[in-house]
Amino acid sequence: MKKAVLITGFVLLLALWTVLPLADRASFTVHMIAHMVVVAGAAPLIAIGLSGTRFDFLSSLPWLTPIIASLIEMFAVWTWHIPALRALSETSSILAALEQLIFLGAGLALWLSCLGGAAAGREERRLAGTFGLLFTSMHMTLLGALLTLSPRPLYGDGEVSCLGVTLSAAVDQQAGGVVMLLVGAAVYLAGGLALLARTLNAPLPDR
Repeated sequence: MKKAVLITGFVLLLALWTVLPLADRASFTVHMIAHMVVVAGAAPLIAIGLSGTRFDFLSSLPWLTPIIASLIEMFAVWTWHIPALRALSETSSILAALEQLIFLGAGLALWLSCLGGAAAGREERRLAGTFGLLFTSMHMTLLGALLTLSPRPLYGDGEVSCLGVTLSAAVDQQAGGVVMLLVGAAVYLAGGLALLARTLNAPLPDR
């Protein structure tokens, strides 16, 4: 089962990175769809597949708690959405590739810190993971709302092609913000609630 989930995560990632260079990177919505596929699609699947195996790198990084991993992802996500850096990523294939790798690394670190690591202390990490994922859902919601409700476009001012549809810069940004709200915030919220449910349903230790 874990192997199938792991393969699905890598196939999803490969499909995205095969199609992404052919898409119009000037579209913020295309960027946001790619971002969500990495951090809310491929990363949790790969983390589930790696957790508890010899490739679970969290076992050798005890300091990387879910809270720290969540802060790292927040820094990565908000930094790459600074308009100046966003513009550079649109014009540089090297920066675009670096951006994708950072998103994958940050997302994988967060999900694996919640789901993996050594068997000892896993229940405590699961509870911390609940807070880490819920905090991530909150900052994803905040950023998505800011992008959707911004009174002016932050990423250019011309028309862009989004999956074959021509959009103004403002509408393209609003659509990207909605994608973050509907996908990113929802997936992290669901993950946090699932961890909380598992924690509450876990049997009490024998005394």
